[in-house]
Amino acid sequence: MPFKQFRPAVVAVSTMSVLLLGTAGVHAEETAQAGAAPDIAVAKVMRHLDALQNISDANNGNRAHGTTGYQASVDYVREKLDAAGFTTSLQEFEFAGKKSWNLLADWPRGGGSGKVLMVGAHLDSVDTSPGINDNGSSVAAILETALTVSAKKVTPSQHLRFAFWGTEEETYIGSTHYVNTLPAAELSKITAYLNFDMIGSPNPGYFVYDQSPEIARHFDRYFTAKGIPTEPATALNGRSDHEPFLAKGVAVGGIFTGSAEIKTPEQAAKWGGTAGEAMDKCYHLACDTPANIDRRALDVNTDAVAAMVWKLGVRS
Repeated sequence: MPFKQFRPAVVAVSTMSVLLLGTAGVHAEETAQAGAAPDIAVAKVMRHLDALQNISDANNGNRAHGTTGYQASVDYVREKLDAAGFTTSLQEFEFAGKKSWNLLADWPRGGGSGKVLMVGAHLDSVDTSPGINDNGSSVAAILETALTVSAKKVTPSQHLRFAFWGTEEETYIGSTHYVNTLPAAELSKITAYLNFDMIGSPNPGYFVYDQSPEIARHFDRYFTAKGIPTEPATALNGRSDHEPFLAKGVAVGGIFTGSAEIKTPEQAAKWGGTAGEAMDKCYHLACDTPANIDRRALDVNTDAVAAMVWKLGVRS
């Protein structure tokens, strides 16, 4: 996220029976897919964060735009998605004389409605940090959600497209390039864009994007069921990859756990944590490593990602 200053048994059966049982099996699978969203183990998500940290360690301590660390991050995520059966592509662009890429992953099953649900997170870090909360946390969450779609062989109602954006830290250059070069007919198919940016902050808040009220209500219902109150994610306005979509009239949604904002006593009373301290004291710093992640927040928020993909894309 770009920087911003803040204030404080066997049975013989007839052929027809076999056919009926087979049909029932198909319906059972479809019913299961349309049921409750999966509970994704946080340990699986943390493994991706460890991998991104290792990439950073091998590439001068960061995964920033125009660096080998960013290229290696793209390769890591793409390899996982290719192995899971996604159709992946790279969209190249240039910023400040350096090449970068958006990584797009399309799930080839389902989507007969002609509608598209997009889910995205930025893959780059700043050059002073390995970027594990900002924004490896969200990358790992949507990657593991995508891998769960594959593992469950989901046939969604809407076409599912996962995006991993380049050069967000320079004011969402990659996502802007994608939106500005997407034909209008393709843009019109996108029913919603869900953006995730920093979802494992060590002194977390639980913030929900409020630009599209219907999507916000879905997120709020999820958190209410968990006994977690939310606040609008106003601190993220103008600062992440949902903005280009919003500017084109696409409904957007997402969640956020805070960056340099100072947690108030009222927020600490309802969320826990420490009042008077930043929600992420390692924001854009070298200490933004896996040790900086609040695993409970990451666990709850990863399941929120999956819940919204199932609600808006699989069952809709």
